[in-house]
Amino acid sequence: MSASQPAFNRADPDIRRQSLIEATARVLAVKGAAGVSVRAICAEAGVSPGLLRHYFAGVSEAIAETYRWTGRRISAALAEAVAAAKPELRARLLAYIVASFRPPIATPELLDSYVAFWSLTRSDRLIAQVRGEVYGEFRTGLEALLRDYRPHLPNPRFTAVALTALIDGLWLELSLGDAPFTPEEAEALAEKWLNALLS
Repeated sequence: MSASQPAFNRADPDIRRQSLIEATARVLAVKGAAGVSVRAICAEAGVSPGLLRHYFAGVSEAIAETYRWTGRRISAALAEAVAAAKPELRARLLAYIVASFRPPIATPELLDSYVAFWSLTRSDRLIAQVRGEVYGEFRTGLEALLRDYRPHLPNPRFTAVALTALIDGLWLELSLGDAPFTPEEAEALAEKWLNALLS
């Protein structure tokens, strides 16, 4: 690169790729899986339709990368919640669990994207693979915090699976809106289930 060439030019392809990922997320949230197409994504991103195939093999890969990006955003929110918690191991574990009941995780927009992802996991092997990665990362993080808090817990994987099922159910209701409980009640219920599983 010459001395006169701006340094930001190298990042431009990454920025364009990221803009397509974010456009895919918006299209999924608004139109669902059935409404996603090269044309729809590129129109949302404000670029020509041919640009998507420059960065992705097709719509399926764009959706899969959007799923990965969404998973990273959730992981970042969980990490922030744990970092903001009190240093006690139980507080860190609870922070990880209950972060799913508040924005930016418990939002209608994120739910809309997830409904689209889920609808494709049975028919698209690549998206099913990404679902396994995203959920695996969540459970691995939960298992690690469980082991820290209870080093002699006989089966942390089983406990993490049970807690994940509860978290998913409460998250779904809260994200849909008009849940028959508050985020605070969801947190209290999750703590009670944690106590029961660890007793």
